[in-house]
Amino acid sequence: MKLAMRRVVLFTKNMPAMVAFYRDVLGLPLTTDEKGWKEFDAGGCGIALHNGTSRIGARPPKIVFWAGDVAAAREALAARGAKIGKVSSG
Repeated sequence: MKLAMRRVVLFTKNMPAMVAFYRDVLGLPLTTDEKGWKEFDAGGCGIALHNGTSRIGARPPKIVFWAGDVAAAREALAARGAKIGKVSSG
């Protein structure tokens, strides 16, 4: 059996702010716009926002994006209002 990731679901109490971030800052296309459920095309995997609070674990989920030119992507995202920490390599 082969599994493939298709969607990451994030729970939020602040849907407007989360939609603004994924749509306006990251520039992801909104593919589903329903009350309490918004989904974005993240290139091979959807990111869905669901109204409510997550209770699993103490740390928030992490979503990793790939960029061919990290410095250019960082600059473009910062210009759109993203708060990005120090870039390190390893």
